[in-house]
Formats: sequence, structure tokens, C-alpha cells
Amino acid sequence: MNYMRQKNLDLFVVLIGAIFLVVLIILFLFGWPHYKVWKQGMDGQAALAEAEQSKMIQVQVAKAELESAKLRAEAIKLVGQAAKEYPEYRKQEFIGAFGEALRDGKIQQIIYVPTEANIPIVEAGTKPQLNE
Repeated sequence: MNYMRQKNLDLFVVLIGAIFLVVLIILFLFGWPHYKVWKQGMDGQAALAEAEQSKMIQVQVAKAELESAKLRAEAIKLVGQAAKEYPEYRKQEFIGAFGEALRDGKIQQIIYVPTEANIPIVEAGTKPQLNE
């Protein structure tokens, strides 16, 4: 009797397992296509959100560049106006830029300064030696 009961219980477990497996396969066959459609929809929404963010970033960058260009144009206009009204402004600007370039070592050239007789001093960089 125990043998029959054990056999019936084993048969019942196998039957329940087979039914569970069949239900799982049916769910997979019907669920997989729906899952693929849902996943493609989510991928599309993610791509759309990314494209919108990129577009907003490009718009902000373009606005910043436009504002920068307007400010540069206004600065150029002011410098040009100052150069017209004050001709010595350009000379001072050149001298300042030239002196700064010399100081920073960007320009390496010898500048000869004429003396009374228009003869350049060529040994200005050497130190005089004292004879004791």
C-alpha cells in the first residue's frame, strides 16, 4: 500500500511539474513578443529623451556664443572709437604689448638705441671691469 501511495505521489509530482512546465512555455511564447515590443518602446523613449537633451544643450551653447560674439563686437567697436578719438592710444597700446612681450621673453631681439652721434652702443650688456 505504501508502495502504491509513493507511486501515486511521484506521478502527481511529475504531473504537476509537467503542467507547470507547459504553462511556463505558453507564457514565454506569448510574453516574449510583448516584452520585445515593450523594450523597443522604452529604448525609443530613452533615445528621444537623449536627443531632446542634446538639442537643448546645443541651443544653450548657440545662445552663449551669440552673446559672446555681441560682446566682442561691442568691445571692438569701443576700441576702434577710442583709437579714432585718441590717436596716442594705439601707440601706447603697441608700446605696452611690445614691452610685455620683451619682458616675457617672447621676443628675442636686440634693440639699438642711438646716442648723440647716432652710433649705437654695442657693448651695453657687458659689465665694465675695474683695474685695481
